[in-house]
Amino acid sequence: MTLSWLSILRLGLVQMCLGAVVVLTTSTLNRLMVVELALPAILPGALVALHYGVQITRPNWGFLSDTGGRRTGWMIGGVAILGVGALGAAGGIAVLERSLALGLAVSAVSYVLIGLGVGAAGTTLLALLATATAPHRRAAAATITWLMMIAGIALTAGAVGAALDPYSHARLAVIVAVVAGAALVVTALATWGVERGIVARAPADPTPLREGLAEIWGEPRARAFTLFVGLSMTAYFMQELILEPYAGLVFGFTPGQSTSLSGAQNGGVFLGMATVGIVATGLRRGALRDWVVAGCVGSAAALLAIAGIGQAGLPVLLPATVALGFFNGVFAVAAIGSMMTLAGEGRSRREGTRMGLWGAAQAIAAGFGGLVGAGAVDALRQVLDAPAAFGLVFAAEAGLFLAAALMAARIIDRTSPEPGIGGQVHV
Repeated sequence: MTLSWLSILRLGLVQMCLGAVVVLTTSTLNRLMVVELALPAILPGALVALHYGVQITRPNWGFLSDTGGRRTGWMIGGVAILGVGALGAAGGIAVLERSLALGLAVSAVSYVLIGLGVGAAGTTLLALLATATAPHRRAAAATITWLMMIAGIALTAGAVGAALDPYSHARLAVIVAVVAGAALVVTALATWGVERGIVARAPADPTPLREGLAEIWGEPRARAFTLFVGLSMTAYFMQELILEPYAGLVFGFTPGQSTSLSGAQNGGVFLGMATVGIVATGLRRGALRDWVVAGCVGSAAALLAIAGIGQAGLPVLLPATVALGFFNGVFAVAAIGSMMTLAGEGRSRREGTRMGLWGAAQAIAAGFGGLVGAGAVDALRQVLDAPAAFGLVFAAEAGLFLAAALMAARIIDRTSPEPGIGGQVHV
């Protein structure tokens, strides 16, 4: 027995909960450190990079859930750890106002917990989907759960943005506690009994993890796609830590307004992903390579627009940010589709290891991209005004997206096993 559509939707609620909690730590808290506390952007950048860096252990979580029995406990436990980390990170904001050293210590421990929670819950969730979903439902299951995660991010950012003004540390703590508590309750209810009666184990692979990763790295197609993931995800995440501070410092947005801006951006991501899902998968129009390239080029254009309106002082940050989210969503879901196609190539029974390799590449690139973006803004603000400093970083990010588009056009073939879907990777 495999997962039903209802069970897939229930697991999507877990992914939604993960997104709802994480967006508070990567967007709202980051803005508060840079704008309200006037700290260098590199500090929250380093904390977010820390939470991504911890997620390089994702293959280990998958192995533990493979050998430790049912995965439900790992998902619930991971969300609980994530919630504790989010509460600690919110408390760290208040501590930072009084003591930089103590506040950073509290925040560092909290972001480690956030990374561990996301890694434990997210990896075991994907492992359950991969091993217990019927083959003909896997692509749809991945799309559903990803869209639900983006929906959780967008809805939470919008709701928190409305509730956060007028800002106070106490109000922030209450909001984070409510979101984290709700996420834990929803996760427990969503996963209750979902594994009962299903076959959720693939045949065991006796090859040690390190040896398996070395074999995959030796496959030219897998290696080329890993490099593409690293480049494109660096571009994707460079703006993550600086967009809300940009809104506050250049456009005068309040904490609530900038959080709502993040929600609008993720609403755009949702629309972009849904568009590719409907047109490419449902109507079978366009190879995934074309969608990946279009998403990268569109993201570059949106970033240049965001940089330009800051220089010109135009009050159109919201539509430009929604456009960025839309093209980010187009790129992301098309890249995921290409990844799923490639995962089945090469030596058999390596799908999970390949996905683990690309997941690790994404985590490293996400942390690196966010840290570089924040550090570059800090350095440039020493010699330039805020609009010019932020604008140069957005322009550099646009350049990386264009480079990723060229790379995608080279390594992802337009031909696909089904009309309008997929796309093989070649070198």
